[in-house]
Order: sequence, then C-alpha cells, then structure tokens
Amino acid sequence: MSEHETSSSWRRFWERGGWWRSLLVVVAYFVIYEGVPLLFAPLFPASPGPAALVWFFTVIPIAFGGLVLVAFAWSLGWLRELFGPQPIRGRGWMWIAVAVVLVFNILRFATVDYAKAGAGVVVAWLVAGLCIGFAEETLTRGFVVNILRKHGYREIVVASVSAALFAALHAGNLLTGQSLLATAFQLVYTFAFGILMYLTLRVTGNLIWPILLHASTDPSTFLATLYPTQGPVAAVAGLGNPAVIVAGLVLLIFIRGRVAQSTAEGLEPPARLSTPGEAG
Repeated sequence: MSEHETSSSWRRFWERGGWWRSLLVVVAYFVIYEGVPLLFAPLFPASPGPAALVWFFTVIPIAFGGLVLVAFAWSLGWLRELFGPQPIRGRGWMWIAVAVVLVFNILRFATVDYAKAGAGVVVAWLVAGLCIGFAEETLTRGFVVNILRKHGYREIVVASVSAALFAALHAGNLLTGQSLLATAFQLVYTFAFGILMYLTLRVTGNLIWPILLHASTDPSTFLATLYPTQGPVAAVAGLGNPAVIVAGLVLLIFIRGRVAQSTAEGLEPPARLSTPGEAG
C-alpha cells in the first residue's frame, strides 16, 4: 500500500464520524495526559514549590497533549476545519453563554490576593490556563464536535455528547484522591460548562474564542480558591459555579440545527444545512 493510500485510508476512517470515534479520541488524549507526568517524573524536583507544581503537573502534560492534537489534525488535513469559520451559524441568545462565563471569570480575578499568591504562581496559572483552554477545547469543541457533525447528528446531540465527554475527562480526578461527591459535582459543572463553550463556539463562529474564554476560567477559579480575599465581590463571584450549571442546563434545551453530512466518501468539507427554524 502506498503512502498516499495509507494517508487516504487514515483520513477516510475519521471522516466517517460517529460517537465512538469521538470517544476514541478522548480516551487516547486522556491516556497521554495521565502518562506524560510519569515519563517526566525523573525531572521533577524533590520538593517543588507551588509554582513548580503547576508547571510540572499541569502545564507540561497538557501542553504536550495539545501538541499531539495539532499533529493529529495536521495528519487529517483538518487544521482549517477545526480553526476556521464554523459551518453553522449561531443565534443572538447564545451570547448569554459567553456573558455568564466571562462575568464570573472577571469577578474571580478581581478577588484574588495577588500579593499572597506571588508573581510566579500567577504566571504559572495563566500559562496553564492557555494550555488547558487550547488542548481541551481543541479536543472537545474541535475534534469531537467535528467528528459528530460528520456523522450527521443534530446539534443538540453534538452539544450534549461533546459536553459529556468533556465532563468525563474530569472523572480522572478520582485517581488523585478527590472525593466521589466532589467529583460528581464537578461532572455536573463541567457538563454545563461544556454546553456554554459549545454555544460560544456557535455564536462566535470560531474555535479560538471558546479557547480563550476557557483559558481565563481555570486560572481565575484556582487562584480565587487558593488565594481568596473577602468582601461583597468575592461573595458574588462565589455564585459562578451554580450560575454556570443553571445556564448550561437551561440553554441546552434551545439548541437546534444540523450540519449536513459530507459527500465524496467524506473528503469534502461539511455543508451548511439551512432548513427554516433549524438554525437556532
């Protein structure tokens, strides 16, 4: 078999889409993310400080996972599909998703005790946020959404499955000793957050915006939790998680639309389906 035929077979396999191919990509990423710290363990300092912990156990494995995802997209010729304009438009009400996440991220950043945290920790978390936003959004709102659309699923299914797989990634926190109750709450939160990121993708029309919005979420959350200040702003910021859960679960109900299946054995980009009343 020639190199061209091998490449075409590889691409055709993924172009067929389907939920199980989405699951396969997410499982592969999870294995890589969990395995990288083991590979780099000999390089870790014996007694790492708080900033070093972020760099070694968050930045390195997620940055490596992001590079693998870019290489995977390149091998399929999907870089333009993933990072270019979306094939289906959004509606004005979807800006609610952007507003809910952005407002509470700003409030949390405003309640961090930066003097106590120190510049090293703050910078480490900001870089970690960019890596997390890029890798997790490229994986779930990029690959998973694209693969599901190629199979012709309705957008409410695309949103739900991509959010569910995004949430499932965080079940791995059980392996780090997180309690079952805390993990269960996190799964509900991350599912709802995933819906809001999907809506951000739809209404902005480009993957870069959920990446950046997600990139501001983890640093604001962890910094505000680890180095909090007191006051009315902090009290309001504390309502962010419930607000995300309510918004995500409610807005999910209103998702409509479908991207038409590709033709020519899946080698053409997906076409936009413009059925009246289906573009919401």
